[in-house]
Amino acid sequence: MKFWDSSAILPLCVNEPTSPVLRKTLKADQAMVVWWATRIECTSALLRQAREEMLTPKGTDQARAVLKQLADTWTEIHPTPVVREHAERLLSVHPLRTADALQLAAALTWSGHLPKNHYLVCLDHRLRDSAKKEGFSLLPAEF
Repeated sequence: MKFWDSSAILPLCVNEPTSPVLRKTLKADQAMVVWWATRIECTSALLRQAREEMLTPKGTDQARAVLKQLADTWTEIHPTPVVREHAERLLSVHPLRTADALQLAAALTWSGHLPKNHYLVCLDHRLRDSAKKEGFSLLPAEF
């Protein structure tokens, strides 16, 4: 089981250069854990791509169908006071945006506050750096 950031889920829904390595990562372990707002973040990104005509209407429908399939099987970490407290602490020690602090706080909650030997799948460089400093192992390893 691995914690997946939104940045790593999008390439599962649409073809991007990182899609093959992320699909391989998912195939090796299909148990995904995500933050409660992940589906919303991914939907926002897909609809932005559609508005910017980077996706056709058919491509948008296909990407949203893939997202729904993933969401139907993943485990979500829900918003709690503990997640909020972790996010506030993370903002004080890492240069994170709010959404990324919440993602990392959810990952910490999932790991039982012991990130060693827990994987975070992420493509966002700032979030990856902060997660590594918190003790998470990162996938993809080379990014």
